[in-house]
Formats: sequence, C-alpha cells, structure tokens
Amino acid sequence: MSAKASRFPHSLVLIFGMIVVAQLVSYLIPAGTFDRLPDPANPAREMVVAGSYQTNEQRHAANPSIEEAKPLPWHASLTLIPKGMEKGQEIIFLVFIVGGVIAVIRATGAIDAMIGSAIRRLGGRPVLLVTGMLALFAVGSSTIGMAEEYMPFIPILVAMCLALKMDAIVAMGIVYIGAGIGYGCAAHNPFTVVIAKGIAEQPLDEGVLLRWGLLALMVAIGAHHILRYAKRLRDDPSRSLVAHVDYSTGYEMPDDVKVTGPRALIVGLFVAMIGVFVWGVDAQGWYIVELEAMFLGLAIVSAAVARLSPNRVAEVFCKGAAEMTTTALLIGFARTIEQVLVEAQVIDTVVNYIAETLPSQSSLAATGMLFVQSICNLFIPSGSGQAYVTMPIMTPLADLTGTGRETAVLAYQFGDGLTNMIVPTNALLMGMLAMGRIPFVSWLKFILPLLIKLYVVAIIVLVIAASQQW
Repeated sequence: MSAKASRFPHSLVLIFGMIVVAQLVSYLIPAGTFDRLPDPANPAREMVVAGSYQTNEQRHAANPSIEEAKPLPWHASLTLIPKGMEKGQEIIFLVFIVGGVIAVIRATGAIDAMIGSAIRRLGGRPVLLVTGMLALFAVGSSTIGMAEEYMPFIPILVAMCLALKMDAIVAMGIVYIGAGIGYGCAAHNPFTVVIAKGIAEQPLDEGVLLRWGLLALMVAIGAHHILRYAKRLRDDPSRSLVAHVDYSTGYEMPDDVKVTGPRALIVGLFVAMIGVFVWGVDAQGWYIVELEAMFLGLAIVSAAVARLSPNRVAEVFCKGAAEMTTTALLIGFARTIEQVLVEAQVIDTVVNYIAETLPSQSSLAATGMLFVQSICNLFIPSGSGQAYVTMPIMTPLADLTGTGRETAVLAYQFGDGLTNMIVPTNALLMGMLAMGRIPFVSWLKFILPLLIKLYVVAIIVLVIAASQQW
C-alpha cells in the first residue's frame, strides 16, 4: 500500500510548491495596480476603476513620491506563511471549533444514530440519497451563500458513504459539487451575484428563472457523475480513487446506533441550529463568529441532554479539535499563495492582461469572459473579492462588445463557482479534502471530467445569452 500511496503527493507538498511557484512568477510579472474607490453602497469595500491600471514604474514616473515596487525577498515563501495563517484565521479557528464540537456530538451517539437511520432507509436507494443531498447543498449555496457551514458534514458523510460501500470521494462530491454548482448558478447569493449585479447595475430579479433552471440541470449532471462513480465502486471497490488511503480509523460506525429520545433531540437541535443560523445570515448579517458561537452552544446543550460529564466533554472536544490540525495547516498554507501574489502586487497585472485579450465578437467575448474569470479565481479565490476586482472591468467590456451585462454577470458566476471545485488556492476546498483524507490528485481525477461537462453547458448558455445581447 505504501508504494502505491507514494505516487500521490501530499496536499501540503502541492500547496507549498505553488507558494514557491507564485513567488517565482512574481519576478517575471511587472507589479501594478488599478485605482480603487469606495463602493457607494458599502464604503467599507472598494471597487476597481476600469481603465485605471498602471504599472508601479509608470506611477512612480508620474509621481516620484510613490515608492517603486520592490521584488519579494528570497525567503518570502517562508516568511509569508505566518501571514497566510493570519489571513485564514477565521476558517482555521472554525475548523478547530467544529472538529471539537462534532466530536462531542458524536460522543452522545446522535450522529451515528442519524447515519444508521439514513443507511436503513436509503441504503438501497443511492439515487435518492445522493441527488437529494446534492440538491440541498446546492440550494443553500445558491440562496444565502453557504459554503464554510458545510465543513461539519464532511466526516459525517464520509462515515455514511463508507458504511454504504462507497468512499470519501462520493461524500466530498455530494458536499462540494453542490456548493460549486450553487455558487455557479446562484440566484440570490449575497456574496457573489448580488454584488456583481450591483456593480453591473442590473436588476436583481433579472435572470432568476434561468439560474434556477441551470441549477436543476447542473445538479442532475453532478448527481449522474457521482452515481456513475459510486456504481463503479460497487462493481469493483479496488477502483476507488482513494483505495490507497487508510480509513480503518476515525470513520468507523459503532455497534450502538439505536435512535433514542435524547439522540433524536440532539439531532433536532443540530437541525434547528442550522435553521437559526440561516435566518441570522439573511436577517442579521451573521457569519463565521456567530456560527462558531452557535456550535459551542450546541456542544454544551447536547452534552447536558446526553448527561456527559464536563471532564468527558473537555477531553472529547480537545481530541476532536486536535484531529483537525492537518486541515487547519492546509488552509493557512493555501491562503499563503494569495498572500504572495498580493505582496508582490501582481494580481491586478494578471487581471488587466487577461481582460485586454478578450475578443470583440460578442459570443467569443462571452466565452473569453468565462475563462478570464476562471483564471482570476485561481488568484482571487474570494467570490466577493473577485466581483469587486473584475466586474468593473467586465461591465464596460460587455457594453463595448455587445455581449450584454447580464451575460457578463453569468460569466463571472460560472468562472467563480465552478472553478471553486478545483483551484488549490481555495482554502475551504483544501481543508475539506484534508478532513476526508482525500489527496488533491485523487480529487482532480474525479472532478475534472465533471467540470468539462459543466463548462460545455456554461459556454452554450453564454453564447446564446450573448447573441441576444442579454
């Protein structure tokens, strides 16, 4: 087994390699920036001024008081890792807290009882199980931008899929394909489509039905992709893309999976907590800090319901959090890639260059916008950040090429959401893969064929939309 496993680089090796590559690339690309102005709707955010890009040399020549850009020091790949950790601290602390809380809830037996019930009810109907859960995650991402909130479900679904003779790839696919499609076809996501439409000055209700239809179509394609892989596993378990990974510990099902009154109550509390958090995000602007607080509260109440002693809760919590160390490290290292590019001031240069390469013909321009946004997502993994950097540029380009502003918004959504499923700079993706013990290379082999199918659909939609100057 070790010989086979050695062919697959550890995710940390891949990410650190990308940090080094990012630094080397920064020496080849001129530093430059766009002008930025406060967003009138939210002064705390800044918007890029289209056509304002200048290299740092040009800015210094025009105004000598502006310091010339200095290349990154040779040791930047090492010294910027702590900064990457700092930038990813919200997600890193969420991982530790969620890991501890899930361990506490699992110690009550509630999670395993829930999994056992699902296996008994849907074990023989994988189509309903996979499609239903995939659609649920997609809708959550499409409507209120849920993504980080899905992290606790990874170990739960891995345990369930292993019990159903599937593997961790299936579990990860259910969660992250759902999230990626949800973002790519978002109807009301406040972190992506709402911001992009605001910059493009497009009505929020325009294209909503199209986006819901695309969501349904892409969910069906995603479910088919997962189910075909799952069938291959049932026919021959050795064909699993993670057959070389040891899942003998950490995800096993206990003997006692009986659904008792206290366990059912704890599951109900978990569902109620998610519902309250969804309301809080929409109505109160809650985010990660509030989610962490709710998880901690859930652990305390669940421990009381199950009559776990305080010492037992503390021991289990610390153990569960400790098991998330690798995940937390990968998130911090992944954020370092972006930090290197930010410190080198080359992100705006890349965005400006690829924007200038767009063709003038509308259907080609729409397709070009999709690939531009896809490339930008590698450098700017934040959906809202990408909107604020690229949409001020894409909006006037859409007018000049006759592509249509709504088409430009769709291209942004596809480029951001779909590539979220594959870019290693996405800290959340890398963290979830670590939770499921899935090597990045194995995930690539699974997800690339699906992305090709989804991109074909996206290109067809964009060409039709551009031809209508939508």
